Amino acid sequence: MEYFVYAVCFGVGLLFAIVSAFMGHLFGGHDVHTDIGTGGHAEAGFQDTGMPGLSPFSPTTITAFLTAFGGLGLIFSKIEATRSPWISAPLAIVGALAIAAGVIWLFGTVFHNVDSSSESRVATLVGMSATVITPIPASGVGEIAYVQAGSRYSAPARDERGAPVANGQTVKIVRIVGSQFYVAPI
Repeated sequence: MEYFVYAVCFGVGLLFAIVSAFMGHLFGGHDVHTDIGTGGHAEAGFQDTGMPGLSPFSPTTITAFLTAFGGLGLIFSKIEATRSPWISAPLAIVGALAIAAGVIWLFGTVFHNVDSSSESRVATLVGMSATVITPIPASGVGEIAYVQAGSRYSAPARDERGAPVANGQTVKIVRIVGSQFYVAPI
C-alpha cells in the first residue's frame, strides 16, 4: 500500500512539473496581476517582501517536496533495512524536506544574485553621450536615446539651459532628476 502512495506522490509531482514547464513555455507564463506580496508572480509563492523568491508554500517548492517524497519513498521501500513504512515514510519526509529546502535556497540565491536596482545604473549615466530622438523645444521636454551595457534605452529629456535641441543632435547627460534627464549639446 505504501508503495502505491509513494508512486502516486512521485507521479503527481513529476506530472505537475512537466505540465507546468510545458504550459509555461506554450503560453508564456504570463503574470497574474494581483498584489498579494509576490509582485503578481505566481511562481514566487506568498512571500511578503514583494521581491521575487520562493516561500515554503510556492507551487515550485510543494512540487519539489511531493516528487522527492514519492521518489525517496519508492527507493526506501525497496531497501531491506528501510522497507517498513514506519522507517521509509519518516526518511522520505526528512529527505523531501531537505530537497525542498535546497530548492528554496537555490532559487533564493539565484533571485538574490540577479536582483539589481536601476538606481545604481542611472547614477553612472551622468557624463554619457546620447542622441536626441524627439526634438527638445525651448523650456520643453523631448526624448533622448542612449546605450548602456549594450542595450539601447530612451528617456524624456530637457536642455539644461532651456534652449531648443534639434532631432539627431548628440548631447551629454548632465544630470538626472527623477525620471527627467537634463542634457547639454556637445
